[in-house]
Amino acid sequence: MPISSEAFRMAMRHFASGVTIVTLRAGQVIHGLTVSAFASVSPDPPLVMVAIDHEHSAFPLLERPDAVFAVNILHQDQVELSNRFAWLKDEDRFKGGTWTTAVTGAPILSDALAWLDCTIYARYPAGTHQIYVGEVQASGTPRFEQSPLVYWNRGYRALARRDPSVLEEE
Repeated sequence: MPISSEAFRMAMRHFASGVTIVTLRAGQVIHGLTVSAFASVSPDPPLVMVAIDHEHSAFPLLERPDAVFAVNILHQDQVELSNRFAWLKDEDRFKGGTWTTAVTGAPILSDALAWLDCTIYARYPAGTHQIYVGEVQASGTPRFEQSPLVYWNRGYRALARRDPSVLEEE
């Protein structure tokens, strides 16, 4: 018998993750949301995955056959933008940040740490969520020198670099 949802959430909050804004275009409709359920899948072909809750307004849009999406990986100075896409109404989300497009037409955050512009390669049901595998059509690393925005134990965190000599001694 599986553990309870509460026990699962308690354990998972101890897994640090990067923070992304997943943006999408389905026809003329654009949408975006803050997502931490993101991972690299394959370098050849270049594939990534995001998991979206069936209850989220992005779900029916991503189910459309013309849907495309971009993953905008946030740097540590983009907490406000992450919160904007997590909590504000749809029409207000894109008022912050500088947006452009690449190959697919999904919105790209021009000063993200990195971005990946994707077509949908596959869709898989997974409990309360749908997994979308994206084939990366274009990418960029506009702020690669900055540290990523990290979410751990119900809060944003900053990374601290360790002296390499300390790691060698351990």
